[in-house]
Amino acid sequence: MDVNKRIEELKIVPVVVLQDADDALPLAEALIKGGLPLAEVTFRTEAAEESIRRISGRFPEMLVGAGTVSSVEQAVRAVDAGAEFLVSAGFQTDIIEFAQKKGVPVFPGVCTPTELMLLAKHGLQVAKFFPAEQYGGLKTIRALSGPFPQMRFMPTGGINAGNIKAYLEEPKVIACGGSWMVKDSLIREKKFDEIRRLTAEAVALVRD
Repeated sequence: MDVNKRIEELKIVPVVVLQDADDALPLAEALIKGGLPLAEVTFRTEAAEESIRRISGRFPEMLVGAGTVSSVEQAVRAVDAGAEFLVSAGFQTDIIEFAQKKGVPVFPGVCTPTELMLLAKHGLQVAKFFPAEQYGGLKTIRALSGPFPQMRFMPTGGINAGNIKAYLEEPKVIACGGSWMVKDSLIREKKFDEIRRLTAEAVALVRD
């Protein structure tokens, strides 16, 4: 499977924080039923590794990756658990080199020309632009696209139902990361029907 192509087809990357691995499968099922078989499970919690393992084992049709990866040790654990892509908040050479050695797509977080030059040096052509809204959003993406015409972006940070369509209309944007349909509170309160509803609304919004 071409992970980049699949992410671009789905347009939204739900950024998920799971405190309890027992919530992983009902969450994945809600996303799938909502029409979005994709999740970036952040490695901010102890439950992340097991959550990825359960989702990848139970729902092979779902594209699941690891987010907020901050060390090679985390990257190893994520890939061993079944993560099909890695996302980091910033640029870290050893994580990129590990991912490339393993043949796993990696999306490092960037927001400056210097970081984009480093990405290009490693042969990467898609970057996570983070935090998107705080660093100028579409205006900055368009400005960066001038000197880096080969680069495309997956903006994350401040993306919501009110602005995602504007981002996706930009040809340099492959997809957007967002968490409004998978808010931490909804997961903690086990409101998976609400997550499914919000996901379906988000999918309909970006496909109009």
